[in-house]
Amino acid sequence: MSDLPYTSAALAAIVSFGLSGQALAHAHLKSAVPAVNGVVSTPSELDLTFSEGLNLKFSGVKVSRPDKAAVPTGDARLKTGDDTTLIVPVTGNLEPGVYTVDWRALSSDGHKTKGSYTFTVK
Repeated sequence: MSDLPYTSAALAAIVSFGLSGQALAHAHLKSAVPAVNGVVSTPSELDLTFSEGLNLKFSGVKVSRPDKAAVPTGDARLKTGDDTTLIVPVTGNLEPGVYTVDWRALSSDGHKTKGSYTFTVK
């Protein structure tokens, strides 16, 4: 008895699973500066790196102070030569405390994602 039908079925399942993973790809936050749960001095900008290229027009962040008030930020831009890194200038000094970054991203292929993280200013 040949194992060929089983091998073909297994190969088809692997290929199908691999393709479905690509079809469901979204821009996920890979890293951030300040780091997720990091402790820093007052940052001059936020650098958020995603798993996919971004559409700048529909991607951005909102930073909140410990009292939930919005932190003024400049216009977001993509890092030169790298459409996966969103750079957002932070204007003014941040007082010590825990800050929340709420981000939203639209990947180049049209998938929307959002999330949040915190960092602490010492």
